[in-house]
Amino acid sequence: MNIKQISFSDINQVLAHQLGSVFQPTYSAESSFHYRRNPLGDLMEHLVPHPEFKMLSIRNVPHMSENSLAYSTFTWAGLLKHLRQMLISNAKMEEGIDWHVRPPLSGPPSLSKMSLNKDLHFNTSIANLVILRGKDVQSADVEGFKDPALYTSWLPVNAFNVWKTQRAFSKYEKSAVLVSNSQFLVKPLDMIVGKAWNMFASKAYIHQYTKFGIEEEDFLDSFTSLEQVVASYCNL
Repeated sequence: MNIKQISFSDINQVLAHQLGSVFQPTYSAESSFHYRRNPLGDLMEHLVPHPEFKMLSIRNVPHMSENSLAYSTFTWAGLLKHLRQMLISNAKMEEGIDWHVRPPLSGPPSLSKMSLNKDLHFNTSIANLVILRGKDVQSADVEGFKDPALYTSWLPVNAFNVWKTQRAFSKYEKSAVLVSNSQFLVKPLDMIVGKAWNMFASKAYIHQYTKFGIEEEDFLDSFTSLEQVVASYCNL
């Protein structure tokens, strides 16, 4: 966004942009002109097929400053190519995408393949939803997101869904959003749990909680729950 001094207002604006790009109305079916009545329910139905896997993340393209937007043009093929690689390589935004990461080959993985994918940080998915908004949206090709290699093997057939509308979002003529239930959040969540464990082990601020009736067992239960989430996603 080319912001020199980032404020909370700037951060909130990015968050609002990402959430708005998901929850603005979309059509309920490919050929329908009726908008979805329950987008949050549809989102959960499409993306959370198992109660142990409930962590969703958002990536959207393009996302840039208004000054840059005036000199930019976009194609569906280009936007979706970047968005797919952001999914595969666990990239937070378009800048810095690792184009060397590839989906694993089909068939039982060998040790060398497993090692290679681990080194390149391939991001395995449970389910993905792509939301397309803007001009010529019906011409967008999302076949790349249907590749079985992107998904864990125990998935149902409909692990991928797409929502569309010809109405543009914000000032972007074309925009694409990926809402993903995948290993996106494993690393940051594991880091947070590790830091919290260290603070708990050193008794940092524990007394502030115990005087209000929160026991050490409550902390341990919370750590166990979050470590189970991290382990479940790591084992995809």
